[in-house]
Amino acid sequence: MPVTDHIRDKLSRVPHKPGVYLMKDRFGTVIYVGKARDLRRRVSQYFHPSRRRGWDIKLNALVDAIHDFDIHQVRSDAEAMLLEGKLIKDFKPRYNVSFRDDKNFLLIKANLNDPIPRFTLTRLKLDDGARYFGPFPSGTAVRRTLNLVRQKFNLRGCKPLTPATADYKHCLYAHLKVCTAPCISNVTLEQYKAQVTAACDFLGGECAGMVSELEGEMKKASGAQEFERAAKLRDFIDALRHTSRKTEKFERLPYSLPATIIPSRDIAELARMLSLPQPPVRIEGFDISNISGTFAVGSLVSFKEGRPDRASYRRFRMKSVDGQDDFACMAEAVRRRYSRLKKGSSEPGKWSNMPDLILIDGGKGQLNAACAELAKLGLTHIPVIGLAKEFEEIHRPNEKEPLRLSHESGALKLLQRVRDESHRFANTYNAQLRLKKISESLLDEFPGIGGVRKAALLKKFGSVQRLRIATVEQIAEVGGFGGKAAGELKAFLDARREAPAAS
Repeated sequence: MPVTDHIRDKLSRVPHKPGVYLMKDRFGTVIYVGKARDLRRRVSQYFHPSRRRGWDIKLNALVDAIHDFDIHQVRSDAEAMLLEGKLIKDFKPRYNVSFRDDKNFLLIKANLNDPIPRFTLTRLKLDDGARYFGPFPSGTAVRRTLNLVRQKFNLRGCKPLTPATADYKHCLYAHLKVCTAPCISNVTLEQYKAQVTAACDFLGGECAGMVSELEGEMKKASGAQEFERAAKLRDFIDALRHTSRKTEKFERLPYSLPATIIPSRDIAELARMLSLPQPPVRIEGFDISNISGTFAVGSLVSFKEGRPDRASYRRFRMKSVDGQDDFACMAEAVRRRYSRLKKGSSEPGKWSNMPDLILIDGGKGQLNAACAELAKLGLTHIPVIGLAKEFEEIHRPNEKEPLRLSHESGALKLLQRVRDESHRFANTYNAQLRLKKISESLLDEFPGIGGVRKAALLKKFGSVQRLRIATVEQIAEVGGFGGKAAGELKAFLDARREAPAAS
């Protein structure tokens, strides 16, 4: 791809800071995610003539496919590594290999509910009541820190969940006086759990005192010319700082959404393009999904300050529309959303949920249907637009000609994110309803069966196919089925199995 003026302009604004960059193809799809300590230097290399003549076939293919890029500046190389791994898992770029499997960064785990709590390393965070610390980008640093914590707070490092006297006999931690040996009642369990709690507080961020203490010991060792011990203490201090460094928590993005780096810039540009009185902080998008008029549903997604506000998402199953009528479905979704919101507007804070801009997925027809409903509700002061997919045209009320923005425009990309998210949300709900209908099993035709007994059967046997081959005695073991009911159900299933063959 030749280096365009657009690329040159973006490169000139890339800072010499650590961060993550996302390479995109001409369709806006993220094809590669990388990290850099110096974003300007790293990203510029992709567009250097010597790089394009490289011998690496995969690299040449990547460079040829790049049409645009985005960057995300962070505060440290550790944060860049965490964000890089997260974005690769979210977008699954075809030119990335690392982080595409299910491998995660290391976490430190301590379950205070265990009889004798211990600290372990794990890559999976479970909802098991344990305390987790991390994730940590550097495995070496976190292992050194965990070793330091065990020595400092006299904690065990043995593997048994509940160590006993037999384990103590050949326990290295106890013989080196690292562990206080609660397994042989050398200390009480209450005393040992107090040690574990102190270690948890330390890992939670209260480590400044230990760093100062280690620095003092390092200086003493250096002054006494114990350079080997001083070097070991230096490594401990580096690992401790690396592990306890605060990192930003990154929000999860839907994999299908194009990435944005500066949402506020896109919002400001959108306000200028649409001549809005102020940048639209909250944007709400609507879409309709149905299959030949069946399972007609509507979706509402909300973006706040350019980012998805999932707590405000809503979905609607059409109640007043028969057949395939997208205009009527759009009208119903808009009417139900804002009539309900308007009724609650007297409550404190309710009006804060009113959008600054409404985006309708569709052209003039869908837009006019939405505008008519807003007029009935007295909400004509809210700006509303439609975004048609074919040419990405923006339709506005009382305007004959659509507005076309550059495909490189941040304002258009923001609208596309809202539209695509509303489309995804509507399709997901439609698919859920279709799957639920399909999964309504043959059991629904059995006279007198209710939801509870049906669920109990499926829980025990897993499927109707397995239920077919079960004996009457096995069916009778399910709650709610006596011998007579089990026999009737077995006869019913056998008859239904034989019916196709008889015909």
